[in-house]
Amino acid sequence: MYKIDAPAQLIEQVYDAILDAICSGTLAPNEKITQEGLAEQLGVSRQPILQAFQLLKRQGFIEDAGRKGVMVTPLDPKKLMQLYQVRSVLDGLAAREAAERWKQDGDERSAGEREGRALIAAGRNVSDMGDLSARIVADMNFHQFIYRSCGNPMVGETTAIHWHHIRRAMGAILSSDVRSHISVWDEHEAILQAIIDGRAAVADKLARQHAESAAEHLARVLTSEEYASKRKQA
Repeated sequence: MYKIDAPAQLIEQVYDAILDAICSGTLAPNEKITQEGLAEQLGVSRQPILQAFQLLKRQGFIEDAGRKGVMVTPLDPKKLMQLYQVRSVLDGLAAREAAERWKQDGDERSAGEREGRALIAAGRNVSDMGDLSARIVADMNFHQFIYRSCGNPMVGETTAIHWHHIRRAMGAILSSDVRSHISVWDEHEAILQAIIDGRAAVADKLARQHAESAAEHLARVLTSEEYASKRKQA
């Protein structure tokens, strides 16, 4: 993590720094954290740490750990599946609405197609390089592009906090390659093509199936003996 010097919006900066550390795996699931330790790392007083802790607790990223303070919330496969159920509906909605919008506006469709194909090319390139953290960013960028394209800003706003939880889960299982990242980008490309073609119902179905498949994979990894063994060694 980095030290924070600017006094403006200090609590928000502290919150962002801690959340990023949790989502990236720098602060691992079940890891004990203290106000004193984080204050020293970030170069701030304990007060903004306390305020950030309160928000992170409400959002489910940290929880009380008795007299030892707080710890990073363990990853729960059941909750993850529930989160993906919500996400699959929103992803389907976004893909369907994007297809309907592009069908009505040729200029927007052309611009969207260029951006979407560029994102897919970038995602495939990242997969080839093997940069696992960059894979997550590329994946998030593609889905956020679909949210923007649907014309309903509430979709992106609603999914924002969900993506932090998803990013955290993905970061915790980066060493697993059960689900080929190449196939993920094949699925992304199929969703984009359905949107470009104006096939709203197909785009909706493909987007939902994509989210459901990702959920099944993550839950399978999180309940595997291999993951449990790695967590004990951490």
